[in-house]
Amino acid sequence: MGLNIAEKILARASGAKSVAPGQIVDAHVDVAMFHDLTGPLTVKSFKEMGGVKVWDPGKVVVIFDHLIPADTVRTAGFHKGLREFVREQGIVNFYDVGRGGICHQLTVEKGHARPGELIIGADSHTCTYGAVGAFATGVGATDMAAVLATGNIWLRVPEAVRLRLEGSLGRVVSAKDVILYVIGQLKADGAVYKAVLFTGPMVSRMSVDGRMTICNMAVEMGAKAGIVEPDEVTLQYLEGRTNAPLRPVVGDADAQYAEEHVYDLSELEPQVACPHSVDNVEPVSEVGDVMIDQALIGSCTNGRLEDLRAAGLILKGRKVKEGVRVLVIPASQEVYSTALREGLLETFVSAGALVCNPNCGPCLGGHMGLLSEGEVCISSTNRNFLGRMGSTKAFVYLASPATVAASAIKGKITDPRSLER
Repeated sequence: MGLNIAEKILARASGAKSVAPGQIVDAHVDVAMFHDLTGPLTVKSFKEMGGVKVWDPGKVVVIFDHLIPADTVRTAGFHKGLREFVREQGIVNFYDVGRGGICHQLTVEKGHARPGELIIGADSHTCTYGAVGAFATGVGATDMAAVLATGNIWLRVPEAVRLRLEGSLGRVVSAKDVILYVIGQLKADGAVYKAVLFTGPMVSRMSVDGRMTICNMAVEMGAKAGIVEPDEVTLQYLEGRTNAPLRPVVGDADAQYAEEHVYDLSELEPQVACPHSVDNVEPVSEVGDVMIDQALIGSCTNGRLEDLRAAGLILKGRKVKEGVRVLVIPASQEVYSTALREGLLETFVSAGALVCNPNCGPCLGGHMGLLSEGEVCISSTNRNFLGRMGSTKAFVYLASPATVAASAIKGKITDPRSLER
C-alpha cells in the first residue's frame, strides 16, 4: 500500500520506512516558527523546562506581526524580552518591526517553508505552508517550547481527505471563494485532525498566492494540515527565495484516503461566510441587503499581491461609500513595496481607504480597526467568531478581496461581478 504526501513527510521526519494513520511518531522538526503574541509564553515555558540553548538557532524563525508597532508598555516589554532571547540564542531568522510582515506570509515568502519538510508553528494558521508541499501545523506555546529544546515533536499521523477541485473560475471569483465554498460543504468539523490534500486541475492552475489561501483556511475545517503537492509552480516560486536543497515529495498512486470529494466549481459565484461561523456560507446573491460600517482587505489569508491587485481593479477610479471605513493591510514589506511601485497604494488612498503597515491588524481583535456594538465588517480574513474583531455585539462577514472592495464602494455587501470592468 502506498503513502500519501502527509504520510511520506512524517515517515521521513521520524526516520521510518512507513507510517499509518493513528500511529504516534517522534518526528524531527525542520523549521519552528513563533511570533510576538505566542513568543512570551513560549520563551517562559522553555526556561521553566530548563532550556538553555535552542536545538538549532538556524531552524528557528521569530516574527513580530500581531501587535506592531507596540500598542502598550506591556507589549513593548514583551517585544524587548523576545529581542533579548533572539540575541542570546543567536537566532538569525528574526523579523522585527518594519523588517517583515505577517508570519505566515513571511515564512513562505522568505523561503523558510520548503517542500517535503515538517514545519511547526505556534499559531493555528501555520497550515498555510502546505501551499509549497510541506506538512505544517500549529501548536501551543508549551509544545513549541519543547520543540525549541529538543528539535522533536510527537504527532499522531492523521487520516487524509483528498479534495479534487475541477472547472475554471470566473474573472473575479478567487481562491477565497473556493475555500469558503468547501468549508460550507464540509463544515467546521468536517476534517478534524485530518490532512486535507487539495488536488485537481483548478489547484494546478492556482498561483502560490491562491494555494496559500486555501491551505490557510484548512484549519477552519478542523484540519491538522492542508497540503498542495509541489509542482513546477512551486519550484518556480521558490527559485531565488532559498538556497537550501529542496526535497519535494508527492503521494503514491495507490495511497489511501479516508475520504475523497470532487467539486466542479465552474459555476461558482462569490461566497460569503456570515456571522458567527466560518462554515455559515452563502452565495453573495443570497446574503441579502447587509449594510456595512467597515471593510478590511488583508491578513495571512488575503493580504498578498494577488489579493491587492484584485481589490485594486474594483476600487480604481471609484470612491468608498460615505460612512464606510476601509483598511488595506499588505501582508509583508515585500508586498507593500511592490504594491507601491504598481500604483496600488495610490489607488486605495484615492478611493478613501487607509493603508496600514504590514501586520495582523483587526483579524485577531488586536490593536487597530476594532468594531463597536452593532457594527458590521466585511473582511478578507479567516475567522468571524463572536467577538473576534472587537465587540461581542458586532458582526463580521468573510469574503474575497474583490467582494470586500465592491462592498466598500456600495456600502453594503455586493457581488463584485456587478462592478467588473
